Amino acid sequence: MMQEIAWQLSLVLMTLVAFGFGFVAINSGVRVEDYTPLQKRAYRIRSKLFWTLVAGLGPAMIYTLLDLPYGASRAGNQAGPAQVVEATGHQWRWELSRDRVVKDQPVEFRVTSADINHGFGIYDADMHLVAQTQAMPGYTNTLRHTFTADGTYKILCMEYCGIAHHNMMSEIKVGSL
Repeated sequence: MMQEIAWQLSLVLMTLVAFGFGFVAINSGVRVEDYTPLQKRAYRIRSKLFWTLVAGLGPAMIYTLLDLPYGASRAGNQAGPAQVVEATGHQWRWELSRDRVVKDQPVEFRVTSADINHGFGIYDADMHLVAQTQAMPGYTNTLRHTFTADGTYKILCMEYCGIAHHNMMSEIKVGSL
């Protein structure tokens, strides 16, 4: 449903842009000797357009940023010491220092790669992305996430890394002690 609305909105906006280009093209041959009244009018229109865009797109931007899937952006979920999981990407497997973590306690993934760039994506049982970072050779990215539900989470490579990329997956089990 949301994709259909976005598609229709995109078509409307593209049509308005096309009309704007057409208007400019049609009126480009008109010569005006004194541009002062036109300049004042253009500044008023530009100012109104700017504030209309700020008022219309500002709340939409804030709304989309509030729903980021990253647990580290939430203030209340970082209590207690972090469980550390060292994760190294290899063609075509993930090497994890542990495959079990406790729910409701922060987990710090230290992600690197032994060969080429890999995308480190953690997915829940419904295959929704819950956290992600990049695995790069010679560099360690730190990803903090607090799992709030028991279950088995899949770790998939999110960046094409070769012919067996589709087999590059691992699992981490989340539960209580």
